[in-house]
Amino acid sequence: MNPNASLLDRVGLDKVRVGKLIDRGIEGADDGELFLEYKQSEMLVFDNGRLKQATYDTNQGFGLRAVKDEAVGYAHASDVSEAAISRAADAVRAVKGGHSGKYAEAPGRTNVKLYSDDNPLEAPGFDAKVKLLETIDTYARAKDQRVKQVTASLGASWQVVEIVRADGQTYRDIRPLVRVNVSVVAASGDRQESGSYGYGGREGYQNFINAKTWEHAVDEAVRMALLNLESIPAPAGEMDVVLGAGWPGVMLHEAVGHGLEGDFNRKKTSAFAGLMGQQVAAKGVTVVDDGTIQSRRGSLSIDDEGTPTNRTVLIEDGILVGYMQDRQNARLMNMKPTGNGRRESHAHVPMPRMTNTYMTAGDRDPAEIIASVKNGVYCVNLGGGQVDITSGKYVFNVTEAYKVENGKLGAPLKGAMLIGNGPTDLKRVAMVGNDLKLDTGVGTCGKNGQGVPVGVGQPTLRMERITVGGTG
Repeated sequence: MNPNASLLDRVGLDKVRVGKLIDRGIEGADDGELFLEYKQSEMLVFDNGRLKQATYDTNQGFGLRAVKDEAVGYAHASDVSEAAISRAADAVRAVKGGHSGKYAEAPGRTNVKLYSDDNPLEAPGFDAKVKLLETIDTYARAKDQRVKQVTASLGASWQVVEIVRADGQTYRDIRPLVRVNVSVVAASGDRQESGSYGYGGREGYQNFINAKTWEHAVDEAVRMALLNLESIPAPAGEMDVVLGAGWPGVMLHEAVGHGLEGDFNRKKTSAFAGLMGQQVAAKGVTVVDDGTIQSRRGSLSIDDEGTPTNRTVLIEDGILVGYMQDRQNARLMNMKPTGNGRRESHAHVPMPRMTNTYMTAGDRDPAEIIASVKNGVYCVNLGGGQVDITSGKYVFNVTEAYKVENGKLGAPLKGAMLIGNGPTDLKRVAMVGNDLKLDTGVGTCGKNGQGVPVGVGQPTLRMERITVGGTG
């Protein structure tokens, strides 16, 4: 496919005729658009010494949306034809009525491109990708005789989106995305433990498949598995917790970030609703959502409504100063869109979603932070978690943790969980490190059944009086 070709031209549709259909569907509404998508994706999985999965998909379709106050009419189809768009226009007209006559102003434009148009599915070729996965498998097994199982995968997608508005404005973005993952299982006697490492971003495969990069991924996965073989049951109780830099920011994303999305606050279902301008975190805590970082997994040149992404400050020195907004919620809350209107695909309606969400760096040395803890846990990596947006309560599994006694790191721990309340625990941040790090490019965020790629990050943090659930 020619990346410079309009999606309408590609399927042989006349832009003027399509524009009239959009007008018909959105007549009487406040806002809306036709969202067109073309997407190629692949996934190769090498497991237990053989190629277990090789899938390739090509999808295309459209979604037509009409927005009136809080109501949304949405129709979508994989058949990108004039007849299908006409039927969609008839379907979404249900939201019209009582219109003031002023259609919402179109998004502003940007010349910024945060990633290339390169299609990662085109290079390297299939044989080279399979050979790489086989090499990863061999390298991992040679690291240690206790490594018993290796799974390695390469995944990529190449998405072209086009947003056509009733006023004739058109917005376009081409989005590459790559992810590499390595998982190993190590065994000693009757005990088996696992470890994994993944990385990726919005670019071609080139920077992800060089030997230095994938060897580091394997080394980390093996290190984790072997470390877990030596782990002891985690203690339970209320204690100080040190969160490591980088991926542990997923807890900030889940326990705090979702609560700062515009729709939850407009509907007053967020624990942060009505707290704008108030102290919601300890002094020194600043949280931002930044969709403008070059080539990052969560970055977008424009969001799925055509709005350029931004660096949006959400919490500044502990004070709540902003929300993440799409167009509908921004208008209803009398605020500006922040470029956070995102959707999983043409079959999904956009909503406020995070991009790359992280806490900014402080001024404390990470070693100083650990040395300050008399009795606690140092959590280097987190796994899955659950969060209640309304209450802010969360539970997170910890995949790499160490006991801390009198400022010294002790034995690795197994089975640790962090249990708490996001808004409450933000005020328990006692020390913020100077080592801000973003994750390696593996995050996927779920909301209302939709998954989108995101980034997280933070510096090393010390949090006081956090409940740790353990097995010891």
